[in-house]
Amino acid sequence: MSRIGVVGLGMMGNPMAHLLHEAGYALVVKDADPQAEQRFVQVHPGTVSASGPQSFAECDVVMTMLPNSDIVDKVVNELAPHLKRGACIIEMSSADPNRTRALVGLLRERGAGLIDAPVSGGVKKAVNGTLSIMVGGEPADFERCRPILEKMGKDITHVGPAGSGHALKALNNYVSAAALIATAEAVHAGAAFGIDPETVVNVINASTGKNNTTENKAHQYMLNGAFNSGFSLALQAKDVGIAAKLGPSLGLPMDLAQKVSAMANDASAKLGKAADHTELYKYVAKE
Repeated sequence: MSRIGVVGLGMMGNPMAHLLHEAGYALVVKDADPQAEQRFVQVHPGTVSASGPQSFAECDVVMTMLPNSDIVDKVVNELAPHLKRGACIIEMSSADPNRTRALVGLLRERGAGLIDAPVSGGVKKAVNGTLSIMVGGEPADFERCRPILEKMGKDITHVGPAGSGHALKALNNYVSAAALIATAEAVHAGAAFGIDPETVVNVINASTGKNNTTENKAHQYMLNGAFNSGFSLALQAKDVGIAAKLGPSLGLPMDLAQKVSAMANDASAKLGKAADHTELYKYVAKE
């Protein structure tokens, strides 16, 4: 069985790495939090804790699940000199697609590959292995990595050349954020008119306005004041920002994306780094 490196054992990376271990892969792991790394190693027999980038030299594949493009760039540049020829990085973070393409070029010069394979579905689907995975990169690299991706995801789609996965992930999260804001505005407007918020959501779910927020977030995390979906507002703001920048770089203004990005950034600044993305519901009420 192939040896797989995993860099990033956070809320998403940890359960995804767990599934790879359960599938029988030998793992080499690294996390910015040494305690998180050691906890994972302790409960996953045979897993090796990486002492540095050289520890990944014998890995056929290295999976990265990291917070942002700056960290992705740093990690990939540190790994590159140590990867064996033919190795492939599966970059599963939400990252800037144009920067992803630059990393592909860097690795190609060293005889290694990279596919961008960001995910959608949140922690729950990461735990049960039913994530949606959108993949950009060379078809041959995708096919080589597909068996690994299939251990973590259910809907796995090769969407185009390098960077395409990261581009589509950002666009998806923009659409999701826009729907959340629209839902929050509708619920607050309905309540101001005298309609019970639960009724607003229930009727929308039976009508054409139904969306992921009304189905999977409004009752579960927003109306009850829980605000604990497991996906931070700061990360959502980052993803929407990538989409908002992507449009103009392609000659498309994407005016609504600019507005949604501005609202997400403002909400994140006002509510703090620890805020859950569903707390946009509270932010909209105060605007």
